[in-house]
Amino acid sequence: MKIMKFGGTSVGRPERMAQVAQLITADNEPKIVVLSALSGTTNALVEISNALAAYKRDEAKQLIDKLEAHYHAFVKDLVKQDASVAKATAIVHEHFEFLNIILKISFSDALNKDILAQGELLSTKLFCVFLAEIGIDHALLPALEFMSIDMNDEPQVPVISAKLKDALAQHAGKSLFITQGYICRNARGEVDNLKRGGSDYSASLIAAAVQASVCEIWTDIDGMHNNDPRVCKKTVPVEQLSFEEAAELAYFGAKILHPASIWPAQHYNVPVKLLNTMEPAAKGTLIVEEAGSTGVKAVAAKDGIYAINIRSSRMLLAYGFLRKIFEVFEKYRTSIDMITTSEVAVSVTIDNATHLAEILKELEPFGTVEVEDNQTIVSVVGNEIAETKDVLMKLFDSLKDIPVRMVSYGGSRHNVSLLLPSAHKTTTLQALNSGLFGLE
Repeated sequence: MKIMKFGGTSVGRPERMAQVAQLITADNEPKIVVLSALSGTTNALVEISNALAAYKRDEAKQLIDKLEAHYHAFVKDLVKQDASVAKATAIVHEHFEFLNIILKISFSDALNKDILAQGELLSTKLFCVFLAEIGIDHALLPALEFMSIDMNDEPQVPVISAKLKDALAQHAGKSLFITQGYICRNARGEVDNLKRGGSDYSASLIAAAVQASVCEIWTDIDGMHNNDPRVCKKTVPVEQLSFEEAAELAYFGAKILHPASIWPAQHYNVPVKLLNTMEPAAKGTLIVEEAGSTGVKAVAAKDGIYAINIRSSRMLLAYGFLRKIFEVFEKYRTSIDMITTSEVAVSVTIDNATHLAEILKELEPFGTVEVEDNQTIVSVVGNEIAETKDVLMKLFDSLKDIPVRMVSYGGSRHNVSLLLPSAHKTTTLQALNSGLFGLE
């Protein structure tokens, strides 16, 4: 069985949904199709939720009406037969009736999750109406019946697998299934969501749960590129990455895939393909266990980084000093991206400033603490780049005019990471595109 996931831009217009219908019927392999909300919908739902949380009910009502008008216009262009129009219109009415009812209900976190779930519920139901109109046999598998997270908000693949098999068994003879990405139920049975990685994560979990032949992630770019196409004039897609390389790139800023989406596929050894809905013939990127080649493959950048420097000549060499430093970050559930040490200082980076003030206060007894914000981590990723001839020389030659703040090298055989002021990010990516890949 094949898993095919389509993002918001891939289903964001009626003609795109028609294109998706062609893609999912291009072969006879049984498949589960995972859909995101229509592009722009989740952002609109977040705005509605924020307005309700701020007791701005009139503003929320205006946002709801605007979004509903968009869906009615979408339906008008999506289906043509009277019965299909009536059915699709009824679906839109049902979900926006819910959104209008909540204007009268006290706002809560549980209600917020219900609001955010409406996008995927709408996109999948409308897509099924379209498939029925054009005569494509299928079944809708509600994700809320099988996708679940535990008390720690973590999905458990064996549990999902058992529930999913029960759901599939109810549709004997069917070979095409449509389901929602992103949404799930929590340990209390309430509507919730996967947060990290959204629909990509859903697709990877489903692929792991059914031991799929492949997990295809369809988006609006032809695979993982060697650099950021928004910054560099010329970039090229990477043909093959190992799971480890892909995870490094995703974690350090490659927007096409969330790092959480890698581990289920890696753990259950399901190949992942990154493909372009707008150019289905493009080769895209294959992610498997084997790297396929050595050397530098891609560069990614992660913004919003804070560098914290702790200087303490009397304590750094003391037994247990680093453990005490890390315990402060563990206490506030704040992960560290990079770390460098010298005889008198330790520097770390974080990308979450939620508890920064508390962390700094608890670090003060250890020495002098300084913080630098507006930093960016640029990561150079590739199989065995630490052993690849001339990589480091080309890397640092490219950056001779860049004020690099930290370097992380040796912790991974597949990654060299650099910390630098965000103001130099564009120049750095362009310099590496030329120096490492020969692309201007």
